[in-house]
Amino acid sequence: MGSYGYDKEFFRQNNIDFLELKTEDGLSRLLIIPGYQGRVMTSTAEGDAGKSFGWINHSFIESGKKDLQFNVYGGEERFWLGPEGGPFSIYFDENKEQVYENWFVPEFIDTESWDIEENYPDRLTFTKQARLKNASGTRFSLGIVRRVSILSREELSGWLDIDIPSDLKMVAYQTENTITNTGEKAWTKEGGLLSIWMLSMFNPSPGTTVFIPFNMKAEGPVVNDDYFGKVPSERLIVKDGIIYFNVDGKLRSKIGLPPSRATSLCGSYDSDNRVLTLLWCNIPPEPQLYVNSKWGKQDDPYNGDVINSYNDGPVADGSIMGPFYEIETSSPAAELEPAGEMKHIQKLVHFQGEEDHLARITDKLFNLDLGEIVKIFQ
Repeated sequence: MGSYGYDKEFFRQNNIDFLELKTEDGLSRLLIIPGYQGRVMTSTAEGDAGKSFGWINHSFIESGKKDLQFNVYGGEERFWLGPEGGPFSIYFDENKEQVYENWFVPEFIDTESWDIEENYPDRLTFTKQARLKNASGTRFSLGIVRRVSILSREELSGWLDIDIPSDLKMVAYQTENTITNTGEKAWTKEGGLLSIWMLSMFNPSPGTTVFIPFNMKAEGPVVNDDYFGKVPSERLIVKDGIIYFNVDGKLRSKIGLPPSRATSLCGSYDSDNRVLTLLWCNIPPEPQLYVNSKWGKQDDPYNGDVINSYNDGPVADGSIMGPFYEIETSSPAAELEPAGEMKHIQKLVHFQGEEDHLARITDKLFNLDLGEIVKIFQ
């Protein structure tokens, strides 16, 4: 358990169809499930024997149960839509109090299968047509296109503008996620707007830290840390242009960065397994509106975050969903005319190997000492 081959065999034994993307050497691999909306369930840098990087909820999947609210399958990268809460939420019905028992994930991003439009060795394209209604009664008709592409070592090296040592293991991929207004009416701020919301779930550990660079020249709050109550100071440190967040899976907590502070590249480091994870998304250079996903009353429905990170942990009754941790990104609010579209692109990379190689990467990309990440919460 913990290997990519184990997870592949798990889905095979549970009769869940999956597809794989591989690099030419067969070492870098992605496991993708059309029945779970084309989500990347996990990846590896060393073939079947390699470490499985995504968090998978084996017990829930194996049970065969269907939850009316949310089916927690897990997965390293999945497509969702925002906003989650507020007057324009798509997870609560009209006139319903925004508390957990009234929260429901739309089926087309939870349990419904997506169609396969393209199937090539290095890329897959999925499509879906959907309809939904938000908490203010606005109806949406939309088309979704999701393309997943695995990246070669050469492509990754060129994109990052770094030399990747041959003995450093890696897997990298890009997803292009597009929504189109297929209805006859424009999507307006007054009626509520949608956003593309990408969530990546990973395995937590005491030695794992999320690190998020931020724009030090911007004004206003650096980080929103009161999603589930204020994050204790020993778990959230802001220092020298970097936000450090403890993701040990032991305290349910979440942080977010507003548009003025967010930058395109962030990551996490698992010092126990020497795994450096990078996540990049396309952030428009000009100011944009972002939907606010806070549950209940809101002062401003378009005062949302761009980058988020979530650390799972026990709830009031002692139960726990995972544990796992997440890094999340969101597109701007999609104010679209009929046939208008919005695209949100992510790149996700795992490096695994000797710390001196990984340290050179964090120094080059973030001007950050890897040792600082390792010791920040020790």
